[in-house]
Amino acid sequence: MKLMTLTKRVVIKIGSSSLTSQSGDISRRKLEKITDQVAELKDQGHEVLLVSSGAVAAGYRTLGFVNRPTSLPEKQAAASVGQGRLIETYSELFSSHGYAASQILITRGDFSDEKRYNNVRNTVNVLLERGIVPIVNENDTVTTDRLRFGDNDTLSAKVAGLVDSDQLIILSDIDGLYDDDPRKNQNAELLPKVTEITDEIEDMAGEPGSAVGTGGMRSKIDAFKISMASGIPSFLGRSGVKNILIDAVDETARGTYFSCEETEHNLDHKRQWIAFNSGPEGEITIIDEAREAIVDNKAHLLPSQVYQVDGHFSKGSVVKIRDINGTQLGLGMMNYSSEDLAAFQLKKTQDRSLDAVMNSEAFVCELEVAIPVGV
Repeated sequence: MKLMTLTKRVVIKIGSSSLTSQSGDISRRKLEKITDQVAELKDQGHEVLLVSSGAVAAGYRTLGFVNRPTSLPEKQAAASVGQGRLIETYSELFSSHGYAASQILITRGDFSDEKRYNNVRNTVNVLLERGIVPIVNENDTVTTDRLRFGDNDTLSAKVAGLVDSDQLIILSDIDGLYDDDPRKNQNAELLPKVTEITDEIEDMAGEPGSAVGTGGMRSKIDAFKISMASGIPSFLGRSGVKNILIDAVDETARGTYFSCEETEHNLDHKRQWIAFNSGPEGEITIIDEAREAIVDNKAHLLPSQVYQVDGHFSKGSVVKIRDINGTQLGLGMMNYSSEDLAAFQLKKTQDRSLDAVMNSEAFVCELEVAIPVGV
């Protein structure tokens, strides 16, 4: 007898290759399979959010293109047409199961501003609590390359952290992470579980392999680094497998499960935002004794411990923290502006009554996450 699964809040990333036909158009049949499974998860009591690609694929033929466009204006025009078609299809299919879908289009700027970041979280929480299926995508119509998340793998991991997801599921055109490229090596073995992203795991990821989407295994590994640092168990599996989403939530699906066994470094909302979304605005260099204090002893950073200030930033900004040798230690949110810090240095102040330059809870050390923070 199958045990009842505890209800979860699940973020599911659907890539372009999981939604399109061989001709490159959006496949209604594939969308139906996805929505049928999501509806079943909803029937079981789970809260589900989709991060869905497919806007460009859904729109470029309407513009008269034979092949997927490559220039930014053409892709944005295709997304403008396709996003409406995509959400309309999702809404129709979910409605047939008695569920409503909503559309959320975001840019990196929505995440890099802390107030907007918190507003997005509050909005999504209301939708999930009200039983809606939010469908999130990057706003491809207006987003420039400089302000892009990079791909929806990264976006899905950041969204999973945003909403305190219990699980992140990324569907792909491959069963999971293999120790070698299974398309070239028939003896390649699937890794069922990964608890740490090592250099060896990085090497296994290889280069992007899908001709339809923008991300490959490398981008998925980067996404799992973010989810693991946020304490979110994740799964990578093949989208075409029957009941893949149901089984992934039950943790019985064939694929690769990613989970960090070390819970002491899991980042809370504030530190997730600092690490993965803030966009550092300057740099400060600290003296040697401060490195040990903030990294090993989790202490506040004091004005007397700042050696050099670079760039212009205001109070509340996030900056890169480096040691005197130039090694980046992490990111921190400043309690003073760059002008204030420069004035302290000029006066060589040792005033202990001053507030800390950076509180310990506003610092994210690079050792706590598996990727360079602030990128």
